Amino acid sequence: MLSTYVFFTFLDTSSKYLVLAGVSVLIVAWVRFAVHVVLVGMLLRGWRQPVRFRPVNLPAHVLRGLFLFGSTMFNILALRSLQLAETTSIYFFGPMVITALAGPLLGEWAGWRRWLAILAAFAGVLIITRPGVGVFGIGHLFALGSMLSNCFYVIMTRRMSTSETSESLILFSALAPAVLLLPLLPFSFSLPHDGWHWFVLLMLGVFGGVGHWLLVQAYRLATTTALAPYPYSQMVWMIISGWIVFKQFPDRWTLVGAAIIVASGLYIVHREHRLRLQSRAASDVEAEALAKKL
Repeated sequence: MLSTYVFFTFLDTSSKYLVLAGVSVLIVAWVRFAVHVVLVGMLLRGWRQPVRFRPVNLPAHVLRGLFLFGSTMFNILALRSLQLAETTSIYFFGPMVITALAGPLLGEWAGWRRWLAILAAFAGVLIITRPGVGVFGIGHLFALGSMLSNCFYVIMTRRMSTSETSESLILFSALAPAVLLLPLLPFSFSLPHDGWHWFVLLMLGVFGGVGHWLLVQAYRLATTTALAPYPYSQMVWMIISGWIVFKQFPDRWTLVGAAIIVASGLYIVHREHRLRLQSRAASDVEAEALAKKL
């Protein structure tokens, strides 16, 4: 899981580097998805058992892929003007939004403690963006759009994971946007200028594809609850990467807002873990009582 978010940091850093060098956002996004598709086929050896990649609900796969595309595009656009740590901090508000949306969309309602954590995290976002004091800009809007798109992507993944194979979920999340972006590529004239920029561009798909593959391996080896805190490690990598590559270090308001968001997210992880343990204990008691009656 730690390696996963190192690769995702490489992905965001390289994307920011390319768009600041003048490469088209559409080109950056398309190559990231196209190379991802090729790598998924190679890493998962799709030619041996192609049935593993067969979709049950193709329109749902396309819609889910569009949400991932929206998250990627908005994130790249946000990186034009925001620091890596800023976009990551806003992105970390996503789990709280998912917790809020899981009630009406999945029937998983949050209690008052988790709602307080969500409100605290929203306060952290306000500290980072500081609307009304001349700080909030188009970059923050793109970052919020990326975060919301990813929330719906995650919710659809939860709903589809019961009927779709993990291989199909990994493949079509990149294949759908790669195919849908093809008609727009002729209108993207800003290509890499030299061999180094082409190399960085091609590495985007490697960073994204290997990162998602490592994510799948992590969930095969450990529970969701056990892995839940580890995405927040990306904040450390993002701060280091932004400082080394772009000579940027987040200001104190960004650090304060990020700390509030991370603390709120970790509390929600802790609270959901305790509720899961209580539910399991209640089920065991009911089962024991039933066994005594039989």
